[in-house]
Amino acid sequence: MAYIVLDSKKCKSCYLCIDACPKGLIKKSGETGITGNFTVEFDDKNGKCLGCKCCALSCPDLAITEVYK
Repeated sequence: MAYIVLDSKKCKSCYLCIDACPKGLIKKSGETGITGNFTVEFDDKNGKCLGCKCCALSCPDLAITEVYK
């Protein structure tokens, strides 16, 4: 099962990773980040992550630190 690691301290809430995920596994979280906006969280309860790294490649702030396959 693939999964990602998000660094919420680096997330500036641009939400590009939400749009980039082909499975829709990244969503807004209930926590605010350094910009005062909601950060993102990885929500994959059913193991659907492909490990494609589209989310990490789309993140301008390198907030997605690791992708595991």
